[in-house]
Amino acid sequence: MPLSTRATMDRASFIALTAAALTTPARAAVPAPVSLGDDLFISERWRDLRGRTIGIVTNQSGVLSTGEPLIDAAHRNPDITIGALFGPEHGIRGTVGAGAAVASSTDAQTGLPVYSLYGATRHPTAEMLADIDVLLFDIQDVGDRAYTYISTMAYIMQSAREFGKEVWILDRPNPIGGLVVEGPVLDPKFSSFIGLYPIAMRHGLTVGELALLFNDRFGIGCNLRVIAMQNYERWMLWPDTGLDWIPTSPNIPTWQTTLVYPGTGLISEAGINNGTGDVEPFRPFFFAGAYTLDGEQLAAALNARRLLGVRFRPAAWRPQSGFWSGKTLTGVELILTDPRSFRAVLTAVEILIAVRTIAPRFLSIDAQHLDRDWGTDSLRLGLTNGLDADAIEAQWADDVGDFERLRQRYFLYPS
Repeated sequence: MPLSTRATMDRASFIALTAAALTTPARAAVPAPVSLGDDLFISERWRDLRGRTIGIVTNQSGVLSTGEPLIDAAHRNPDITIGALFGPEHGIRGTVGAGAAVASSTDAQTGLPVYSLYGATRHPTAEMLADIDVLLFDIQDVGDRAYTYISTMAYIMQSAREFGKEVWILDRPNPIGGLVVEGPVLDPKFSSFIGLYPIAMRHGLTVGELALLFNDRFGIGCNLRVIAMQNYERWMLWPDTGLDWIPTSPNIPTWQTTLVYPGTGLISEAGINNGTGDVEPFRPFFFAGAYTLDGEQLAAALNARRLLGVRFRPAAWRPQSGFWSGKTLTGVELILTDPRSFRAVLTAVEILIAVRTIAPRFLSIDAQHLDRDWGTDSLRLGLTNGLDADAIEAQWADDVGDFERLRQRYFLYPS
């Protein structure tokens, strides 16, 4: 695992992981409970701060395995000095809607300043970091390139490099596992806050592994430390960790939502509603349809494709906000039959192809935003040029293979 000289894994974590890899079967019959990076920080690694002041980049998902917020656990320790809190998109409590600006504030419970990283700036500024020595990042990711928390992580690493600060990543599980990778790999010309670097859409890495990759491969070069988990393995889905799920944002209420998000999260800029918009029933990203679209016909077309791990049934839902507010939409609901074999991104492509086949008038492609969301124009061009799903996915195979090989250099956990 080559790491830059300025990016090191926590030594005790490395020793523990190496021993586990040599002595533990790949899949224990009853896996030991996963200890999170923040568990280990609070129990012992905080001593390595040696009196330095920390800033905590977190939100409501930044909890120990007991459910206690890291902020509270750290604040309770009189030997840990917290200078400020930093909140990502959706805010420090995760209640602000997608894309809405978040204001800086003061935390009512601790009295600490809370700096927004999704408002006037997305990078911590020199003023914000003036009294901070070490930035701790403790936010639950969902395993998808387009989810903005990993971009926030990259931005704090960039600012830390610029202003001479240290970054500690308190590692957390990838809820959809670390074995499966799905393209496309981002084309750098479509780099944005929902996709900074050329990684696969479903990347199969933890935030700690991503940080190592970003720091080394993409040249951030900050003083980085990853506090790795204990008893975590790459094959695990969220239930295998034994941890309780905390909604990571308003539209990710359950861990199961993270399975479909890398796919149906990408179809809205093609004119297809994905079950977001304060929908009744509330199952964001488990739907795909539009106003007056024939759900029976769409379900039949998709089920005929015999996609792994999913079937489709006709459905109706009613958004309460956004463009579709007040309209009853029709289409399909995704019913997952095998989370391990389900391929979210391929399923999204299949949905768009099926709509193009049975009712092309419902596709309304916003080229700029669709290309940004997917990190490539190949999906849009494939749709407009009549390619089928297999042909579209085949365009991504070489880049995905290259990414598969690259990411293995940064693995911290056995399979």
